[in-house]
Amino acid sequence: MSLKTDIDSAVGTPFQKKVWRELCAIKRGTVVTYKELAKRVGKPSAVRAVASAVGKNPLAPAVPCHRVVRTDGGLGGYSGKGGMKTKRSLLQKEGITRFK
Repeated sequence: MSLKTDIDSAVGTPFQKKVWRELCAIKRGTVVTYKELAKRVGKPSAVRAVASAVGKNPLAPAVPCHRVVRTDGGLGGYSGKGGMKTKRSLLQKEGITRFK
C-alpha cells in the first residue's frame, strides 16, 4: 500500500487530507512554517486551520508533520507519539538542530 493510499483511506476531511499530502512534499532535512504550508495548500489566510490539520495527522511520522515549525523559529506542536521530545529527535536525525 502506498502513502497516498494510506492518506486517502485515513479518517479526515478533504482539507485535512490535502494538508497531509502536502506534508509529504516537504523534503527530508528541511522545514516549512505553518504559514508557508497554508500558502502551499492554497489557503494563505487559513494558518490556524492548517495547523489544526497538521495536528490531526494520523500517519505521523510517515507523513512528516514534524517538519512544520512556527514562523518565529519555535517548534510549534507535535501530537504524535512522544510529543515534543519526539519532534526534536526526528528533526535532529534529519540534521535540523537550530530551533527554539
